[in-house]
Amino acid sequence: MRTTIQFLLALLLFPVIAQAQNTSPAYPNKPVSIVVTYAPGGLGDVLARRLAEKLSQRTKQSFVVENKPGATGALGTRYVAKSKADGYILLMGQTGEIVINPLVSKDLGYETIKDFKPIALIGEAPLVLVSPGNSSYKTLSEFVKLAKSKPGSMTYASSGSATPGHLAAAELSQSMGIELIHAPYKGAGQAMTDLLGGHVDIFFSSAPPTLPQIESKNLRALAVSSDKRMAVLPEVHTVSEDGIKGFNITLWGGIFAPTGTPDSVVAYLNQEINEVLRDPSFISQLQKDGILIRGNSVAEFGDFIKNETSKYTKLIKTIDLKGD
Repeated sequence: MRTTIQFLLALLLFPVIAQAQNTSPAYPNKPVSIVVTYAPGGLGDVLARRLAEKLSQRTKQSFVVENKPGATGALGTRYVAKSKADGYILLMGQTGEIVINPLVSKDLGYETIKDFKPIALIGEAPLVLVSPGNSSYKTLSEFVKLAKSKPGSMTYASSGSATPGHLAAAELSQSMGIELIHAPYKGAGQAMTDLLGGHVDIFFSSAPPTLPQIESKNLRALAVSSDKRMAVLPEVHTVSEDGIKGFNITLWGGIFAPTGTPDSVVAYLNQEINEVLRDPSFISQLQKDGILIRGNSVAEFGDFIKNETSKYTKLIKTIDLKGD
């Protein structure tokens, strides 16, 4: 009799056990937002959209991209910092808002170390120094020569004050002994529009939006900001090759969560993101945009941010950039 009862109980409980075993993880069980702090089109937006697509496929839950531009990335970053720390609002944090802004601005409304947990570094890309396709200068050396002959008359665009593109151009100007006029915009899209229209002379841009324009000859690549040439632009010199030894400024993007987000959620996201970064189709997509796939542990990403902070602290001091 006892055996019969145990058998019947097992039959009754089997569906419950099977259901428990097949239930998806507690996180995520509703859509997850990835906030990009700039308008669509830049490096962070490209990384976020492609990552969101792959995470949605892997987790069977929607990951959606939310663009919240403004205040050189501070507006969207502040929004995430003050969001509920449950893993459902994440930040695609980039060089500017995570490292540079806190070094030059006092009242951001957030503190990187205090308000965020790093999850995973996604990718890194050089800036491409571009000029209008019909410009008379075809290389960085030719531009510098022209700028020296016309001090104070040549302009460079940036996607905002104290952005990596601004710092790259400021260091270029100082190190090469040329006087350039800074034209800051509210985002890369507006800067690119004016560059294509010939209203500014050069622009250190992220790679994704520039490569199609370079291929169509609407823009000309003068140099790249990394210490090595880009695989997708093998003929284009580095700034270091053309006069500033050791010049190495790149854009990077990684995923962050508000402080207080459960460690289990952070670990889950780190694991899933690193799986995406090993996906051949994902790698191929980003390589075409000149983006180098990164990926690392939570601790390694934290160390990366500390090293970047040290680098930009020295650079800001060198160019004597004044914050607000």
